[in-house]
Amino acid sequence: MNAIAPQVSSISALPPADELDRSLRDASPAEVIAAALKTVGRDKLALVSSFGAESATLLKVMADVDPAIPVIFLDTGWLFEETLAYRDTLIATLGLKDVRSIKPAEETLSRDDPDRELWFSNPDACCRIRKVEPLARALKPFSAWLNGRKRFQGNARADIPVVEHDGARLKFNPFANVSREELEAIFVRAKLPRHPLVASGFLSVGCMPCTSRTAEGEDSRAGRWRGRAKTECGIHTMKTS
Repeated sequence: MNAIAPQVSSISALPPADELDRSLRDASPAEVIAAALKTVGRDKLALVSSFGAESATLLKVMADVDPAIPVIFLDTGWLFEETLAYRDTLIATLGLKDVRSIKPAEETLSRDDPDRELWFSNPDACCRIRKVEPLARALKPFSAWLNGRKRFQGNARADIPVVEHDGARLKFNPFANVSREELEAIFVRAKLPRHPLVASGFLSVGCMPCTSRTAEGEDSRAGRWRGRAKTECGIHTMKTS
């Protein structure tokens, strides 16, 4: 379906996140996206995607609901060339109509990471200037956003709700309840192209310096920030106001 919902004029007019979470607790991903669209309208809803290993599944479900929902892609300057190519492949394959590639501010990079070594000395600061701050700017026009976190990914994601409030806007997690098997079924049923790096052992794909292959039996995100206590880039743990 290609639903266009009426816009809600004010964030204060939106239903509380916990109320939406209760009503959507057992909803399918498509139903969650449709509910988000109905709640705030297309012009106030964005999907944030890394175009990583599992991203095609959420983008496919979104495209089936409304391919014109804006998609925000954070081009950090450290992404694999394969990820950039995969973004373009999925845009064409799924007919996505509004993908916005957002980059960190050059002024900030020149000031805080002139030698491009911040990822090593302070990965949290690197993620902040390359992902968290650019996303906060990109989300300013929106009242709600969609993302692809799943509970089976563990750690801080193990008990995420279907709908929450991030401190500035509603945050919908359409795949919160989805299993690995259900993700694979979406890939197979829709004949979705895989991220080029998955075949060589990258089960979760982020920035080049902080992404490694995943060994058999490891958690799918074990290759992210390997050897560090860090498990999240910050966009899901910091307020996006």
